[in-house]
Amino acid sequence: REFESEIRFYSGDDPLDVWDRYIKWTEQTFPQGGKESNLSAVLERAVKALNEQQRYYKDPRYLNLWLKFGNCCNEPLDLYSYLHSQEIGTTLAQLYITWAEELEARGSFKKADLIFQEGLQRKAEPLDKLQSHHRQFQARVSRQTLLGLEEAADEKDIDLPRTSEPQRSSLADLKGRGKKNVVAPISRVGDALKATNQNRSLQNPASQQLSNNLRFAVFDENSASASGPGIPALTPQSWTAPPAPKAKENELSAGPWNSGRRPRSNANSGMEVPCTLPNFIPYVEESALQQVM
Repeated sequence: REFESEIRFYSGDDPLDVWDRYIKWTEQTFPQGGKESNLSAVLERAVKALNEQQRYYKDPRYLNLWLKFGNCCNEPLDLYSYLHSQEIGTTLAQLYITWAEELEARGSFKKADLIFQEGLQRKAEPLDKLQSHHRQFQARVSRQTLLGLEEAADEKDIDLPRTSEPQRSSLADLKGRGKKNVVAPISRVGDALKATNQNRSLQNPASQQLSNNLRFAVFDENSASASGPGIPALTPQSWTAPPAPKAKENELSAGPWNSGRRPRSNANSGMEVPCTLPNFIPYVEESALQQVM
């Protein structure tokens, strides 16, 4: 209540200070977050209240509010693009670090490196912090690349002795042994197979055509990047409003409680429902019929 009254009746020169203290107090009071903290609603109110004040566009406190609000959005990448298009925090290193970390977590290493390069070209402050994070990012990507190459080499070495052994073919016709009593051999490799098994694929052109149609090209990021054009540079987008936050739960508007009840009707309350006669004759034993008669 004190923070709400201070925001409502504030007459100073730095309204961002009130919102900054309000959000820090909320995080300290409710460290686990949740609905009781109401942090996402306070962050949304803060960024909307200060959205038109361009003097805060280079303020680290204002950028920190936006980045915390990005954690409450369904798609934080859209919010980072909005900040870049509005020139909010583009001179600060924290924007590019957070943006690149989100892309790295999704596996977009080239786009993450492009974001780092954008920040280095603009000489975002502090520059040494941005350079340190960029070197750490390059080291992580190099380590993952080496691990991938080692795993591929190990799998190739494991598969080498398997290819030297003769491969057994399943569902193949075998040559019979013996003249009088024909017995199929156990071996399914080498000369034990019939020659008709090779002609089976030629006699069934439909299956061959189907197998040709099922072939598809697998996308390779490395080959596509080598053959295709490079990653385009970041261009400002015409964002009219910040992205929408996550859908709010359990915030339905209150209404009258008796709107869903049906009025009671006394028209048919005292009437008896007539019983319908069955359309079949029940079975009765003959001894019971004689006693009744």
